[in-house]
Amino acid sequence: MSHAVLTADGFLTFGSDRYPACFGRGGIRREKEEGDGATPVGFLPLRRVLYRADRLAAPRTALPLEPIGPRDGWCDDSRDPAYNRMVRLPYGGRHEELWRQDAVYDVIGILGWNDSPVVPDRGSAIFLHLTTPDRAPTAGCIALGLDHLRDVLAKGLTGIEVHG
Repeated sequence: MSHAVLTADGFLTFGSDRYPACFGRGGIRREKEEGDGATPVGFLPLRRVLYRADRLAAPRTALPLEPIGPRDGWCDDSRDPAYNRMVRLPYGGRHEELWRQDAVYDVIGILGWNDSPVVPDRGSAIFLHLTTPDRAPTAGCIALGLDHLRDVLAKGLTGIEVHG
């Protein structure tokens, strides 16, 4: 089995293992829109993994893996040609920084949402990343604890089926 299942009860199931997971503060929705804080329903393939090499060793994964740096960002401006794509900072369009002060983006799984093709306002930056210390809901991403995220990546996770 290479994909996991995320359900509204807050667990990600991968094979026979269940991991506590956080999802969007807007819930899990079939109709995802930019800025709604929701995690989209559907199959989200895991495209590649990014990580902070200055903080962690590279996670074990069969997916493409690359370190991030202080100039890495992600465009969330639906009017910008780079919408829902990685960008180099400084960047003129609205974006978020991937090199954060907190640990949330120390490991980032880029999930395949609204990326082939990109549709304006359908949502951007849907990632698999680390939870906050208080396990707060995300802005639409899926979050796991560091040990759990390392575990699913090492076991061959290639996507997440999100059920609402």
